[in-house]
Amino acid sequence: MTTDHEGIALLAGIMAEHGVRHIVISPGSRNAPVILAFARHPHIEALSVIDERSAAFFALGMAQQLKNPVALACTSGTAALNYAPAIAEAYYQKIPLLVLTADRPREWTDQGDGQTIRQKGLYAQYIRAGFELPQELHTPDDHWYAGRIINEAIHRTMHPVCGPVHINMPLTEPLYGTTADPPRGRVIRTSATTTSVEQNDLVWLTERWISARKKLLLAGMMYPDQRLNRLLSHIAMDQDTIILTETTSNLHDERFLPCIDRVVSTIREEEAERFRPELLVTFGGPVISKMAKSFLRKHPPQQHWHIDPTDLHLDTSQHLTQNIPVNPAVFFSQLDTGTVSDNAHEQSFSAVWRNRHEIASENHRYFLESCDYSDLKVFEAIIHAIPEDHRVQLGNSTPVRYAQLFGWPGRNACFSNRGTSGIDGTVSTAAGAARVSGEPTVLITGDLGFLYDSNALMSHHLAPHLKIIVINNSGGGIFRFIPGPDQTGLLEPFFETHHGWRMEHLAINFGVPYRYACNLREVKDHLAELFQPEKSVPGILEIKTPAAKNAELLRDYFKKLTEKKSE
Repeated sequence: MTTDHEGIALLAGIMAEHGVRHIVISPGSRNAPVILAFARHPHIEALSVIDERSAAFFALGMAQQLKNPVALACTSGTAALNYAPAIAEAYYQKIPLLVLTADRPREWTDQGDGQTIRQKGLYAQYIRAGFELPQELHTPDDHWYAGRIINEAIHRTMHPVCGPVHINMPLTEPLYGTTADPPRGRVIRTSATTTSVEQNDLVWLTERWISARKKLLLAGMMYPDQRLNRLLSHIAMDQDTIILTETTSNLHDERFLPCIDRVVSTIREEEAERFRPELLVTFGGPVISKMAKSFLRKHPPQQHWHIDPTDLHLDTSQHLTQNIPVNPAVFFSQLDTGTVSDNAHEQSFSAVWRNRHEIASENHRYFLESCDYSDLKVFEAIIHAIPEDHRVQLGNSTPVRYAQLFGWPGRNACFSNRGTSGIDGTVSTAAGAARVSGEPTVLITGDLGFLYDSNALMSHHLAPHLKIIVINNSGGGIFRFIPGPDQTGLLEPFFETHHGWRMEHLAINFGVPYRYACNLREVKDHLAELFQPEKSVPGILEIKTPAAKNAELLRDYFKKLTEKKSE
């Protein structure tokens, strides 16, 4: 049995034929035909998540891990507005979401009818495409049109680039009718294609690559990619080349420099020319390091190539000279890098960066040995404690930035909502990712990010292998470190939003096991318990850290990194 609304029944059938296997539905009445079409569908798993904002991020986390479209569906009115933050994140992170919004009949828009808003084109700025199903299917042309736009909508979530696609669905009453004879829709397939750099351009790029003596490759946020990792590991042997990565780049090699801020923070103005590249090559998604972006804007390269199949003219450093619209692995496999040698002399470009990295790393270790209890010490303990089979989700603001200060082990794939970098939806995203990945997952988040998305716990779909670490410094700790807020006299009530709340009662309310630590010994003990293999239930570890001390120690940390220079 399925809904007797033919457009919705057609939608479910074509989605299943295209391999869309998951839909997250929030309860409502206007979307009753969607529930009837999907809840018992033999080839699609339907999950119910009450809060639409949480549901959208939950679906985002699922699609992030599956690399395949996940659908989400809600009732009409303001319910649909709650999807907006996750849709924007999916757009900038290039995650395939199929957004289905039930709507009142078109003629009732702006006529004072309940739960009726202007839904057509609701997400226009943050989707790859938008469609509206016909309210009813009466003629063969109606069926043809509905089937065609359903196929196109599913296709557009993945081609030519992944991202969210919206289908608005005006539905007339009655809403709860069923039929045992659903309509069959025609499936339109799309062939996979690849692109490469044309030979003439490749020769031109190769000549400039070989002639550049100071090449800096900067990797942004990416899925783990073993092929790309192997290609870059070979390139990193070149004495004229340095490769900077971040935790969310998911690239690992002993020749890569993973802790960008450790190095860039030590570069004095009088020595900046030694570190300035002739050729900058960027690829992947957003870069977290503000220090790296600031350095490259202030000390521009002669050439800047950006490699991305679709994000042309992405000019973060403000000196872009060349778009290369292909997959990074394809480009680096095509590029003839010339003779690669790892016999770097003392003044080579790679040696300049590596020597500074070694000094900064030594000072990093020295500082942490004597560092008081703080966010820094807590992150050190967490990174050492996370088992090698765990996937990591990093909350925005301070957690994702602290993570960049440590040489994160290559055994842990790391993800973060850095498309728009908001704190909303971090718990829900991690919950959705854990639900489908089949891998143990740990979220490291701040207290405000956790509180902001605590409705994620209001779910029957929390995976038993999801662990949540909440670092509670009683507010927005980053505002104590960045220049400006502490000089306004309004730091605590408006920037930091200081509070004295703990997470215990939220955990109790939703039946999630909870632990609390407020010193380093307790942190280490509870981390060991949290990650015990036999712990097959979700768990929350709240770690209390001193807000004022955190900011003071972080400033001292960056000062100490500049010591003992001997290049």
